[in-house]
Amino acid sequence: MPHTNALINETSPYLLQHAHNPVDWNAWHPETLQKAVTENKLILISIGYAACHWCHVMEHESFEDSTVSAVMNKHFINIKVDREERPDVDQIYMNAVQLMTGSGGWPLNVVTLPDGRPVWGGTFFRKDDWINILNQIAEMYQTQPEKLEEYASHLEEGIKQMDLVKLNTEDQSFELDSIEAGIKSWVTKFDREYGGKNGAPKFMMPTNFQFLLRYAFQTQNQEILDYVHLSLQKMSFGGVYDQVGGGFSRYSVDAFWHIPHFEKMLYDNAQLVSLYAQAYRQKPNRLYKDIVYETLAFVDRDMKNQAGGFYSSYDADSEGEEGKYYVWTKKELQKLLKKDFDHFAKVYNINDFGFWENDKYVLIRKADDESLSNDLGISIEDLHTKMDYWKKILLKERKKRIKPGLDDKTLTAWNALMITGYVDAYKTFGNQEFLKTSIRTAEFIFNKQLRPDGGLWRNYKNGKSNINAYLDDYATVIDAFMSLYEVTLDEAWLQQSKKWSDYVYAHFYNPENNFFYYTSDLDHKLVSRSIETSDNVISSSNSMMAKNLFKLGYHFDEKKYLETSAAMLHNMLPTIGEAGAPWYSNWLDLMLNHTLPYYEVAISGPDSKQKMKEFNKKYLPNTVLAGSQKESDLPLLENRFTDDETYVYVCQNYVCQLPTTSVVKALGLIKLR
Repeated sequence: MPHTNALINETSPYLLQHAHNPVDWNAWHPETLQKAVTENKLILISIGYAACHWCHVMEHESFEDSTVSAVMNKHFINIKVDREERPDVDQIYMNAVQLMTGSGGWPLNVVTLPDGRPVWGGTFFRKDDWINILNQIAEMYQTQPEKLEEYASHLEEGIKQMDLVKLNTEDQSFELDSIEAGIKSWVTKFDREYGGKNGAPKFMMPTNFQFLLRYAFQTQNQEILDYVHLSLQKMSFGGVYDQVGGGFSRYSVDAFWHIPHFEKMLYDNAQLVSLYAQAYRQKPNRLYKDIVYETLAFVDRDMKNQAGGFYSSYDADSEGEEGKYYVWTKKELQKLLKKDFDHFAKVYNINDFGFWENDKYVLIRKADDESLSNDLGISIEDLHTKMDYWKKILLKERKKRIKPGLDDKTLTAWNALMITGYVDAYKTFGNQEFLKTSIRTAEFIFNKQLRPDGGLWRNYKNGKSNINAYLDDYATVIDAFMSLYEVTLDEAWLQQSKKWSDYVYAHFYNPENNFFYYTSDLDHKLVSRSIETSDNVISSSNSMMAKNLFKLGYHFDEKKYLETSAAMLHNMLPTIGEAGAPWYSNWLDLMLNHTLPYYEVAISGPDSKQKMKEFNKKYLPNTVLAGSQKESDLPLLENRFTDDETYVYVCQNYVCQLPTTSVVKALGLIKLR
């Protein structure tokens, strides 16, 4: 290689992709930031991730170009950031770019003063535009630095204002009417034909659907329930779902779930496994079971590392071409499937509907099993047999292709989501392999990602753990370990969740507003210490933490946890009302705990694990579950164990109805509203 820069010493696949650019790239390290101060040079920060298509395009057009690199190296200290490793840095500068331009995305490119305060930013730029912009900024810094200083001060204040959470001075009160008011506006944006929201691109947004499923189920709103199930069907029929190998791409570029942006992210698939498993518990459907099993087969086959965790993502591109690994020509399919091709073509639309470009087809379903069975003149059982056979043939053939690039770092938060996905699948289908994998991954986190001070690391690669964990790492792991307790009844998982919650209080808590900062007080200080509250493809770290504290408050009869959770939700109410329900759906899910019946279910006795399995197969979003096969001093279980019988206690705020030995009777005590 003609060039090698400081990124060669990093482990992030995204950073290593740029290690041989002629740009003098550095990683985000304190010594790099100090160098900018010492040399009084502007900093150019470029943020992306390994599976980002337009990041690759900008690298090829600009960062591999000697003319561009000459400008960058002359005027700037250049820093490359993997947003998945350093979401704290990404969040600060994404806020800045959104303030400056009204929008954001990746690649994210920002110029800052030597002290890190931003003065300019944007996303993707063509080569000539990039050179012109950088030269103009460099000249201004030489001739009119006071203007940049003034702008940086204003922008810094704006960034800090974005992170402020105002105290709600009204009396604390949670009403179902306010949830329904937000949903009334949200419903107008539903796509009634294809599911999801109106328009394109289309993201799956599992947090939204989990909330809507629960809300519709508890309020018996059939219209919204039908919309959720329509969405789940259309998502799984579309090209956004890998019909051959299982797993979902990040989003579809159209309004029909038709053509995906082909990158596959661990966090999407983890959450979608949970969503489809929960939806199956609410309404059993063979399609949902297939989606869960096929997606977990993909994750296990293609994303598992030897240490017990999971890799982060697959690129959209292979051999320099987007989607090449996943699409098929008609001739390829005819050769592979032979006499079965005509049936296959009807099922997966090898026609104008499934056509993409350049003689390539994306496999897409339009019809359900019953319709296909009637159309083909075969039984549903024979249809399933054929589909399984076709998938095996195509998967075997696809393995001969060059895979898309793999981002082989392992992130704590995303692995925790995967644990929860496996646990949800185990609850629903009882497959022991799902439970084994969830425990294996949890042990990986505990054995590899535990810091000497009891906290967590965020990143794992090549046998090494690094980067102090962020709030989302703790929030997801706490939830995952609580989920493991619910299926194993091993209190060690629950106790560890409490330990990490107390660690979060010690290092992330802001007593002025009862929220938690995204970064630890042990971390290097940034322009602003942000507080994440809005839900996106992954729920906000504070909403997850608030839900964790609500459940842990009941498990440990811990008043502080319950009060903090309620205060966080109360302070969010004005923001939710102003910004709209879709961006705060996980907060609304927590609000349902306060506005509709919520139960503590305690199972104690020698047969408690079997009875817990029966509970876990049911869709019970309004319960916290505790169980033990022996004496326990947990508040929900204390003094309830007997050797000769297993009792189920259904309680509200620790006030319990008469215990029963019958799961059916206990379930009958749990009301929806």
